[in-house]
Amino acid sequence: MPAAFRPPPRAARRTRRYLARVNAASPTAGHRRFGGLAAYAWCVLAYNLAVVAWGAFVRATGSGAGCGSHWPLCNGEVVPREPAIETLIELTHRLTSGLAAVAVFLLAWLVFRACPRGDPARRVAIAAALLMVIEALLGAGLVLFGWVEDDASWGRVASLGLHLMNTFVLLAAIALTAWRLSGGPANRWRTGTRESTLVALTLGLMLAVGITGAMTALGDTLFPSTSLTEGIRQDFVATSHFLVRLRVIHPALALITALVVLFSASALARRRPTRATISLARLTRTLIVLQVIGGFANLALLAPTWMQLVHLLLADLTWLSLVLLGAAALAPDPP
Repeated sequence: MPAAFRPPPRAARRTRRYLARVNAASPTAGHRRFGGLAAYAWCVLAYNLAVVAWGAFVRATGSGAGCGSHWPLCNGEVVPREPAIETLIELTHRLTSGLAAVAVFLLAWLVFRACPRGDPARRVAIAAALLMVIEALLGAGLVLFGWVEDDASWGRVASLGLHLMNTFVLLAAIALTAWRLSGGPANRWRTGTRESTLVALTLGLMLAVGITGAMTALGDTLFPSTSLTEGIRQDFVATSHFLVRLRVIHPALALITALVVLFSASALARRRPTRATISLARLTRTLIVLQVIGGFANLALLAPTWMQLVHLLLADLTWLSLVLLGAAALAPDPP
């Protein structure tokens, strides 16, 4: 090449560094190399969603004390004799939770072996394993401190809030691991950008809605109402239990969050008009609308157990869709 057409050395070095950074953000032949492992990661995510739903069923049916105050044993035994239905429900939750932990630990080990050093999949997979340990400790704390069944203390409320937040972050870590193994690019979190601000705002609001939702569900379980009118009246009576008076916060915050999510999803799709971002934005908008409809149905039906489970599942799916939308919107620019 003639000297007149050669790029300046400094510009050439910047170009090489930029291309190296972009290439590092995208896994080499992601689907061909990690196809089986990616499928396993998505299966682990689906199984954990089922375990979370069963945990909500344990709370809604008041079966948290089915194994007494013993953990990890059940009523002081490995296999209880002639167990009651509450014992079977709680024991099933413990067994399925244990299998979920094994599945997450195995996923982290496989990712650590398959992915090269420095790959973001390693970091999120290890984070999922650590969060699973915290999840188990929080569940054990509920049993050992007696924050189950009819307990309505602030300790149980605080523990449920922490449990819900840890569960959401755990599901996000598993989803991001599966996303990366499926060929998703690494994130580009730059403080101060509009994309980062929108993603942080919506995720923070979704966490707040999830925590207030857990409190509301506990209040509906411990202090059920015989009619919608009575339930609304109790929310504003000064002598009502604090869990009842807190119920009004959740629907108000949920409506505000839904509007923010609708706006943010559309804004992210406009600012980063890739196929993944547009598809995930559409999915997120659909799920948040279904979630609002499910919330009103849950309120109108006086929070039956099956509707609480549907409402929780929609919340989990909306959260995961928003997490993956953020991952797509924060991906590095193509070369």
